[in-house]
Amino acid sequence: MNKYVKISIFVIIVILAGVVYWRYFFVFSTGIKGGTLNYFEKKGYVFKTWEGRVVQDGFQSPTAGALQSNEFRFSAKGDEVAVQLERAGGKFVELRYKEYLNPLPWRGASEYVVFEVIDVAESGGRSNSQLPMK
Repeated sequence: MNKYVKISIFVIIVILAGVVYWRYFFVFSTGIKGGTLNYFEKKGYVFKTWEGRVVQDGFQSPTAGALQSNEFRFSAKGDEVAVQLERAGGKFVELRYKEYLNPLPWRGASEYVVFEVIDVAESGGRSNSQLPMK
């Protein structure tokens, strides 16, 4: 009987570890978004994280008959990204991000975590810089 209890506890721990990984650490998608940086701020009660919003060209309609601007809300990872975005308010930015299934308090309030700033240009225009080759 004791052997079955130990095996059951081990299986439960493995399943719980898998569920936690899937919900909070599994990268669902990665991509690039571009738009005008609306705001970027450091906020939080216990964990101070960088949060921002990019307004993209065009409109989206979550409900029929309604229009709203296409916004990309994100959290930023790292001081290097934060310094670049602090200086880019009101400018056109291209950001590389990872999408997680659920946020973690110390990672930010959003499922989208920006880990690289690809380009910063004046609003409405693009810079002449080329994307880095990887």
